Amino acid sequence: MENYFQPNMTKDGVRAISSIGLAHMGDAVFELLVRSWLCARGKATGKGMHRAAVALVCAESQAEKAERILPMLTEEEHAVFRRGRNAQVHTVPSHASRAQYGEATALEALLGWLYLQGELERVNELFCKMMEE
Repeated sequence: MENYFQPNMTKDGVRAISSIGLAHMGDAVFELLVRSWLCARGKATGKGMHRAAVALVCAESQAEKAERILPMLTEEEHAVFRRGRNAQVHTVPSHASRAQYGEATALEALLGWLYLQGELERVNELFCKMMEE
């Protein structure tokens, strides 16, 4: 049976996924990590958790967090990040600039790319750096 909690796709298999597809996956990965992070910090009430999660997963916040990890990225990770940033996105939320949305999409694409290859430790390492106060 396939284990979808811990995928381990080949690099070629992941390379075949569009940047938007990777970002879609990475969005879910980031949301799960944020919710876990909030629970671990005692913000597990329904309304409080939802508000805190929304504040952390919005494009503006993700763009700011992406800046924290850029110096840590390998050359290959930078390439995936650039590919995500350059994805053809047709709509941008009114509360974010196009640049912020591009950075957020790039971050999500990177997280999706790492996750689908089974690089969970690397995802966690980058997430911990993003969440440093």
